[in-house]
Amino acid sequence: MTEEFIKDESLRSASWRRFGSQVIAGFSISALLLVPCWWHRRIEAGDLASHVYNAWLAQLIEKGQAPGLYIAKQWNNMLFDVALLRLARLFGIAAAEKVVVSACVLVFFWGAFALIRTVTERPPCFLTPCIAMLAYGYSFSMGFMNYYLSLGLACFGLAIVWRAQRFEWITAIPLSVLALLAHPIGFLWLAGAAAYINVREKLPGWWKLVLPLAAVGAFAAFDWYAWHRPSLFADWDRGPFCLYNGADQLALYGKRYFLLASTAVLFGLICVALDSYERRRKGSSWKPFELPFELYAVTFCATALLPENLRPSIYGGWIGLLGSRLTSISAILGLCFLGCLKPRRWHVAGFSVCAIVFFAFLYRDTSWLNQLEANAEKLVSDLPAGTRVIVTVRAPADSRISFIGHSVERACIGHCVSYANYEPASGEFRVRVRKGSPVVTSSTDDAEDMASGEYEVDDTDLPLKQIYQCDARDLTKLCIRDLEAGETNGHMGVKSPAP
Repeated sequence: MTEEFIKDESLRSASWRRFGSQVIAGFSISALLLVPCWWHRRIEAGDLASHVYNAWLAQLIEKGQAPGLYIAKQWNNMLFDVALLRLARLFGIAAAEKVVVSACVLVFFWGAFALIRTVTERPPCFLTPCIAMLAYGYSFSMGFMNYYLSLGLACFGLAIVWRAQRFEWITAIPLSVLALLAHPIGFLWLAGAAAYINVREKLPGWWKLVLPLAAVGAFAAFDWYAWHRPSLFADWDRGPFCLYNGADQLALYGKRYFLLASTAVLFGLICVALDSYERRRKGSSWKPFELPFELYAVTFCATALLPENLRPSIYGGWIGLLGSRLTSISAILGLCFLGCLKPRRWHVAGFSVCAIVFFAFLYRDTSWLNQLEANAEKLVSDLPAGTRVIVTVRAPADSRISFIGHSVERACIGHCVSYANYEPASGEFRVRVRKGSPVVTSSTDDAEDMASGEYEVDDTDLPLKQIYQCDARDLTKLCIRDLEAGETNGHMGVKSPAP
């Protein structure tokens, strides 16, 4: 009896020690993961700055200080914005931005980690550097925060339903609701993948092939429909589709990122090739790889077939960069496939080197953007409150992150208003605008022309100022000037991206 008691106590003690070490490891990884959110004064992530600026506008609306603007009730594309606004009320805009974005990064990272663990039935520790890079990849760096949060929540939901027995899938319902509140795509991925997995499980033998063929056929049908429906204004302008395989999520601010992404893909293929050789030699089963590869292949076909941009209504905003952002899902499923490999120490070493280089690049480029925003803050600091400005700021020529002008809009908080702010006119966000507002244009077309420097200034727009880059050799240098009626707002400043 005493020996059994001692043995049980020893097992319990070992279990608690193992649990404690996992908790410490989890907190340590989370702390390292959040460093890029805190290494600069501001988080530089494209459209994120627009979300922050519009959270400030929402505060002005609540105080009755934003004529012509109002907050609309909606059931999607709003979870990040609601969280940001509520925390901003308590801690201020700057602190709320740091906290909410950090939470989104953790949700995305650990959601992907949980999904890969469920698929592979073991912790994907050797893929931690890859998941960390993906967490700060294209979707994050473009600032698609509602979409990004939605994917993280969807990953947690899929981790539950992947091997759910009987009614265990019910526990994923709250996550699916939150994913829908964040963005429809995350919800659709969760619902579609869950249905796909469930139906596939019930199909016998070769009948399982019907499912991926049907899914690809549905995407092809939509592709045909969009192509033959001019009113959608659909385009597929994103370059060779073969490059959009998930690794493109690492291609951000310049050509060096493409080289890094290619290196990461090559290293991954080497890992797969060597593991394949070992499995063939030992006669190991390939069954664990089948479903992750199948889902990856279907998603890749979706990104190849779906339009990059479309506009369902001429009165609303664009659904933009659809294929480019969907490759986040391709990347997650690709990591699920890699997670089925037998982990090796050299896997960790190789992916860690890629991650170190990636985050070194990211620090350098976000430092540049922080300097741009700091210059903008100095420029607008003495403007009378409520001054209307239009920002015409270009990204470097080889950068995929094109929304850097939003960081100048964020610099306006407390000093000026961005007349070309696209969110209210698009009708896709909570902050909306009525025609005639002095704070922001109510036309999506005008907002687009203003941002691109192709807008002809009208008498009713005045007084209005332009913030622009005035030195092609140093794109962080900004100037400000008064606009006049009849002129095109972008005729001064850097005309085209610098090489």
